[in-house]
Amino acid sequence: MLLLAAALSMAAAVSAQKSYTLASPDGSLRTTVTTDEELTYDLVYKGRTLMEPSPLSIERNDGTAWGPAARVTRVRRTEVDRWIASPFYRADSLREHYNALSLRMKGDWEVEFRAYDDGVAYRFVNHTRKPFAVVNERVEYRFPADLTASVPYVASGEDGNFESQYFNSFENIYTVAPLSEMNPGRLSFLPLVVDAGQGVKLCLSESDLCDYPGLYLLNAKGGTSLEGRFAPCPATLEQGGHNRLQMLVTERKEHIADIAGPRSFPWRMAVVGSDVQLAASSMSYLLAAPSKIDDLSWIHPGKVAWEWWNDWNLQGVDFRTGINTRTYKYYIDFAASQGIEYVILDEGWAVNLKADLFEVVPEIDLREIIDYGASKGVGIILWAGYHAFERDMERVCSHYAAMGVKGFKVDFMDRDDQQMTAFIHRAAETAARHRLLLDLHGTHKPAGMNRTWPNVLNFEGVHGLEQLKWRPASHDQVTYDVMIPFIRQVAGPMDYTQGAMINATRQNYHPCNSEPMSQGTRCHQLALYLVLDSPLNMLCDSPTNYLREEECTSFIASVPTVWDETRILAGSLGEYIVTARRKGATWYVGGITNWTPRDLQIDLSFVGGERQAVLFRDGVNADRKASDYRRESIRLDTSRPFQVHLAPGGGFTLQIEAR
Repeated sequence: MLLLAAALSMAAAVSAQKSYTLASPDGSLRTTVTTDEELTYDLVYKGRTLMEPSPLSIERNDGTAWGPAARVTRVRRTEVDRWIASPFYRADSLREHYNALSLRMKGDWEVEFRAYDDGVAYRFVNHTRKPFAVVNERVEYRFPADLTASVPYVASGEDGNFESQYFNSFENIYTVAPLSEMNPGRLSFLPLVVDAGQGVKLCLSESDLCDYPGLYLLNAKGGTSLEGRFAPCPATLEQGGHNRLQMLVTERKEHIADIAGPRSFPWRMAVVGSDVQLAASSMSYLLAAPSKIDDLSWIHPGKVAWEWWNDWNLQGVDFRTGINTRTYKYYIDFAASQGIEYVILDEGWAVNLKADLFEVVPEIDLREIIDYGASKGVGIILWAGYHAFERDMERVCSHYAAMGVKGFKVDFMDRDDQQMTAFIHRAAETAARHRLLLDLHGTHKPAGMNRTWPNVLNFEGVHGLEQLKWRPASHDQVTYDVMIPFIRQVAGPMDYTQGAMINATRQNYHPCNSEPMSQGTRCHQLALYLVLDSPLNMLCDSPTNYLREEECTSFIASVPTVWDETRILAGSLGEYIVTARRKGATWYVGGITNWTPRDLQIDLSFVGGERQAVLFRDGVNADRKASDYRRESIRLDTSRPFQVHLAPGGGFTLQIEAR
């Protein structure tokens, strides 16, 4: 009886408590969770409120809701401090250090919070076995003032017509504006950044996104809050879109997700800190589910000789170039000569408008190409439109894995409703069973998937270099380049497809589909191989352009794609960034700037001592001719700041050899 009374007393105390505080390990971040009429949380950084109490809830189709008038039945607090392996990423291991608060609620559901030194995240957890549907999930971020945001609006669809916007490629540049001036009829995909002032920013994103729709944000009321929106579940679909390789939603259900039983929901995360801290954050990776693949020995990151961006253009050959066997054998020869691991066959090798990956165009002898690549030590990756891959996934993977194909570049999903996010995980699992790599294009942010399925080596969801095949002269890609490390890259790796050997100043750039060029200098392109996380990394330009540029090509081919350690040395969103990465005992440092020329002084004391180094820097005339550069072998004294000048749209790379 005494034990029962004590238990009842404890339960009553838990039920009576309405407020719970959680702090980060270093104490700089704090969130207070309230469970009164609404379930809310706030965000306080070094004593300053960055986000006012903001509600969170889930509305179910049975008329119940998680959040309003929640009754806590159990409180659990934990601290985690450990190192986890992080293969094929920016470091070989990451420190996972956070304090956690878990509130179990009456009704058999739970809400979990984690506070890291660089951010706070929460998620719902379902413990009921009875299936139900989520009608809506309420996500809000209520800011205390009219802060400035860097927002990637959905580029497609009509203002106010969210259904038309749910079909999009997750590619756009950033609009920088006060929250109150955001377009109330236009969704924003994630991540996005809100500037809280005083050198502090918040990067909003999500992680562990699986079998649940992706989160969009918008400011529907013109105030200082952002609200969540989700694509409802598809009810009917029809084949169509790009070359009939997509499935278009023609009707939707009245709910956003079907829940079959116990499961966790995606993490809603806010990375908090300086620009450098945002760019250095691995929070998305840490929040994701651990790897579902035990044996990673067959997964090989690397570089890819890619033909689509350069339009299959070769020079000085005695055959007609294009989508044919002789052209691909030339690309294989080039890749083998440079130690490049893969060649991709992009769109065109399968018969157009059929969405059938077993109908190969007559100009292609796929067996000959695969066998020729194998004889040269070069793997073949095949492009696949979404519907062509999804409709017969098991047979496609089995057949081409048996032929010796190393992976697929799957493209044109262009949705992130529940059906599509479930497909992506199913595709990763199917590919993994057949020891195939995946590179996902026309898709949303990684959201930690590179941890859960390490065979998915790269993701698009970025306004990459391909855009310069058609973007007008008024477009500003260089400024976008110095924004994505602080925003999009917080969510994980990206297939930006850098490496252009035709480079243009702001005045000289023009779109050209068959002989495309980059904006900014040659060294800007080289530095992107160090600034961007990209485990499967393209060489976008033509082999004949690379063969004329021996110094630059040798550097690109030799630079690693995965790293033992990464440090963000300096940076400012929209202005510049300097990144250092270590592979073994060799350090690589790369930096890029916007259109403002810049003189940098970089502290390299962490390297230690005097070292030999190879420097690529902008040439003295790079502001007039963007391809002008200098390569120098230098003796580097790391006890002194390293000084380098960056031209407008410029960059530099530094390869520091081991002692």
